[in-house]
Amino acid sequence: MTKLDTLYLEYGQSAWVDNIRRDWLNDGTLQNLVDRGVRGVTSNPSIFAKAVASTDAYDALIASLSTTDPEIAFEQLAVEDVRDACAILGPVYDASLRAQSSGERRSLDGYVSLEVSPRLAHDTDGTIAAAKRLASTLSTSPNLMIKIPATKAGLPAISAVLALGINVNVTLIFSLERYSEVLEAFVEGIERAHAAGIDVSKIASVASFFISRVDTAIDPMLPEGSQLRGYAAVAQAARAYDIFQTRIATPRFRSILELGAQVQRPLWASTSTKNPAYSDLLYVDTLVANDTVNTLPDPTLEAYADHGDANNSQLLAESARRELGNKLDQLSDAGIDLAAVTQRLEDEGVAAFISSYDELLSTVTQKLRG
Repeated sequence: MTKLDTLYLEYGQSAWVDNIRRDWLNDGTLQNLVDRGVRGVTSNPSIFAKAVASTDAYDALIASLSTTDPEIAFEQLAVEDVRDACAILGPVYDASLRAQSSGERRSLDGYVSLEVSPRLAHDTDGTIAAAKRLASTLSTSPNLMIKIPATKAGLPAISAVLALGINVNVTLIFSLERYSEVLEAFVEGIERAHAAGIDVSKIASVASFFISRVDTAIDPMLPEGSQLRGYAAVAQAARAYDIFQTRIATPRFRSILELGAQVQRPLWASTSTKNPAYSDLLYVDTLVANDTVNTLPDPTLEAYADHGDANNSQLLAESARRELGNKLDQLSDAGIDLAAVTQRLEDEGVAAFISSYDELLSTVTQKLRG
């Protein structure tokens, strides 16, 4: 049994890989990762941009396309990748269905995420339309997840897309306040889906809380040698997990669980360590908890397989979580406006994804021209 299997079977956390590449699908790399315990795949415009620009794995596909529109071309490439990845993850999804039906688990794995265009981050109707189109195109892949950013415009889109029975990965969550709003959007979407006669037990959602970027933003705001450096990101995750635990125990949430709904698991994203002074597994070992997902860039995944230790988690014990969460109050005492920082991170995150998307389209345009 691998460390990733142990993470899932003994601690209730699913390891997903935060990367997708055409060559991985062709040469068996993704299948090997699944065999080692990876239970899902995420992607984003930055990942696709790097994959298309840095390899020739897409050149033959691009040459075979009939369109000259780079956005249409990219979507066809992404759909092809996600469809094939969904097939590889299919057995994981099927096993999850069996575990769910037997009452062993209250959420499913085996999902592959595909993001709507980041240019739609502030366009509710455009996001809904794009999610419907992508879900329809990949209708034979029940383990598809559509990524929607947790912007103000994204919140109603999340509810609307879930209400249609489409799986949603809510991305770019940086603040606790926004996370609470995402949980509300999830419950509303599931309630609407049930009212429409949709089987809610098959609707999956994760709430992707971005981790490392919080420390990257806050550490420079603290005095040299401050004991709070390197704590803000994990402290936020600890408090987010407490919010999750509290919310799923409310009567409204219990009512959708009684209908057979899955829980919307917290997903820890951006978990590679940016500061070389910190442990390379700071945002992995510390964040192990039941009913969560950690999506790992492949180098971080390999590091965990080599020397990860789930027993180091600071989320397993409630008392440790509360103590860690108190670090956020100390940040406020130190004069740091966490709400302002996390709003800036959201704005920068959206802008970065748009920039990567534009770069990706430029690369595709060049390849289309041969």
